[in-house]
Amino acid sequence: MHIEVPKKTIEKSNEEVFGFLTDVKNFEQLMPENIDKFEVIDDDTFTFALKGMPEIVLRMKEKHPHDKVVLGAASNKLPFTLTADIYPINADKSEVMLSFSGEFNAMMAMMIKGPITNFMNTLSDNLQNI
Repeated sequence: MHIEVPKKTIEKSNEEVFGFLTDVKNFEQLMPENIDKFEVIDDDTFTFALKGMPEIVLRMKEKHPHDKVVLGAASNKLPFTLTADIYPINADKSEVMLSFSGEFNAMMAMMIKGPITNFMNTLSDNLQNI
């Protein structure tokens, strides 16, 4: 399953956006209002839970300076990645496109596609306000 949300323009340079996204504690600012838990485990890992949803642990998987950040599930039980592609526009502006990729059976994919799309849109919208 692959989900992409539309690119968002951020009033920050690609270097600033990259720096923000590679500091896992900053993800708390991007979370939806219905967040139930957010905890930084170490420099590359955090856990969060939304009301009524199971806890998810994300770990930094890849960092490509100034153009890509990839987070992935810390558990192999439900393997997925959350990728932020960062595109510079000029010295003070960039675009960010978030995408989600995971391998799920058809039933699971059908159940989680809507909530994940909403979650990704919220992360993307909140990223505009950093």
